[in-house]
Amino acid sequence: MSVALSPIDLNDPAAFAHGVPHEAFAQMRRTSGLTWTPDHATAGRGFWSVTRHEDLVTVSRDTSTYSSEVGHIQIYDIDPDALDARASMIDLDPPMHTRLRRIVSSAFTPRHVEGYRAAVRARVRAALDNVERRLDGPDGTVDWVATVAAPIPIGVICDLMGVPEEDHGSLVELSDHLVAGTSSAPLPPDAYGNTTDLRLLPFNSPAASAMSTYASALAARRRSEPGGDDLVAKLLEAEIDGERLSEEEFANFFRLMIFAGNETTRSSMAHLVLHLRDFPDVFAAVREDRTLLPALADEVIRYSSPILYFRRTVTEDTELAGTRLAAGDKIVMWYSAANFDEAAHAAPLEFRVDRPASQPHVAFGGGGAHFCLGASLARLELVELIDEILDRDLTLDIEGDAVFVDSNFVNGIELLTVARGAGPEKKL
Repeated sequence: MSVALSPIDLNDPAAFAHGVPHEAFAQMRRTSGLTWTPDHATAGRGFWSVTRHEDLVTVSRDTSTYSSEVGHIQIYDIDPDALDARASMIDLDPPMHTRLRRIVSSAFTPRHVEGYRAAVRARVRAALDNVERRLDGPDGTVDWVATVAAPIPIGVICDLMGVPEEDHGSLVELSDHLVAGTSSAPLPPDAYGNTTDLRLLPFNSPAASAMSTYASALAARRRSEPGGDDLVAKLLEAEIDGERLSEEEFANFFRLMIFAGNETTRSSMAHLVLHLRDFPDVFAAVREDRTLLPALADEVIRYSSPILYFRRTVTEDTELAGTRLAAGDKIVMWYSAANFDEAAHAAPLEFRVDRPASQPHVAFGGGGAHFCLGASLARLELVELIDEILDRDLTLDIEGDAVFVDSNFVNGIELLTVARGAGPEKKL
């Protein structure tokens, strides 16, 4: 039986240098069955790609057949001992995943998240005040990523974790370098004084070791000052089967919360400016009818598709979309493809706020155990940012091209320079 090959090298970050490769993914969705990417010198064994919405939901909701724990959640292969060393909640299957998730899940329910709105709005206003000061300054330009997209989400998740304000900047830097660990140009192995074999570190990045060191120091400080209702306190007090989290388990959990709580929202906020430029009529309509804000935030997230993929490993021989899969096969869910599946979203390349709730995007996952814990928080942060931009009638022009993060995992933007637009008559 012939196997359809992927039309581009999905191992190569260059395939995503300008965002989602829509044409290639559309070709893959039209292909009968799944497409195959062959073995790779660095990433290891080849893998099957899931690009259709329906198939991705099937994989997401069947953690028994498609495991996060048996293999690795990223494309490249790692050794069995590295699996244990790297393991955090996102790398595990139920029931252990469920037990760990339960420790912090109450902080991310829609009801609890609503209580963060005022604090989020304060951070949004402070960031946009900074933007406007710089736009009116001598240079007249500002890096939107460094001034808005980076500080808001890291500030919010650090507030929830109980991280001191003075440490937020260093955690932004470390999170940046974790993403660099997924790209073609990683940090030197000894960066941040790292002495751990990179294969044992999440994202193969020495920044992961530095973040673990920070987490351990924070935990020691907080143990000497018990109490508090932030997430660090919850993690330090939590018990799994009668035992507290080990130092390594705490560090892995802390790193996951910082990265996941920061990177997805940050990327969406960075892409927001591109959407403001490209779809001004949509934002003009929402300016007049703010009840559309939640739908607009979801469309920003769908269109941005900030996490490009996650991988699963097949645990038993099975079949998906007419393709036979063997136990041990790698299968990669491309959220960035399924979010533009014509079978799930009418005119998917259009940016719209009237998409039916009955067919949600999969930027937060396709449902099941691993559905994004922070989905409600990410939506709230985007709603508050867009609402404040519309309140200020902030009109922006983009100077030059957006510089995308060199990664096939995160659809992030590293640099996006903006200047003040001429006024409402000019495109945002």
